[in-house]
Amino acid sequence: MSYLLPHLHSSYAVDQAILTEEDRVVVVRFGADADPTCMLMDETLYKAAERIKKFAVIYLVDIKEVPDFNVMYELYDPCSVMFFFRNKHIMVDMGTGNNNKINWALQDVQELIDIIETVFVGARKGRGLVVSPKDYSTKYRY
Repeated sequence: MSYLLPHLHSSYAVDQAILTEEDRVVVVRFGADADPTCMLMDETLYKAAERIKKFAVIYLVDIKEVPDFNVMYELYDPCSVMFFFRNKHIMVDMGTGNNNKINWALQDVQELIDIIETVFVGARKGRGLVVSPKDYSTKYRY
């Protein structure tokens, strides 16, 4: 499904996408299009794209093609999703300990929409860290 979402092919394009969007959350998926985890996440992002277009925009970035952000954002996972609003990185507390990004594939479209909506509402209020509507820690999974 990655071919249906817009790709950014340079670090300049990524910077401009984050800088120029004033009113919507910029959702950036860093990873490789051929990676199975990214394929699952791309499918979820594509299904959510039409429903969130009023308050968010989604871009895909290949970390092999644009390696400039790998060290800055610690992009060591096969697939990472990050959120930006008005040129500011918005962190999401999901209970996993890593508040900077989502580094697994979300399969539920509504969960992703809820997270992006929470990011949008919190970022508009000036918050740099928002709490996810669902706790993704392994505390309750035994």
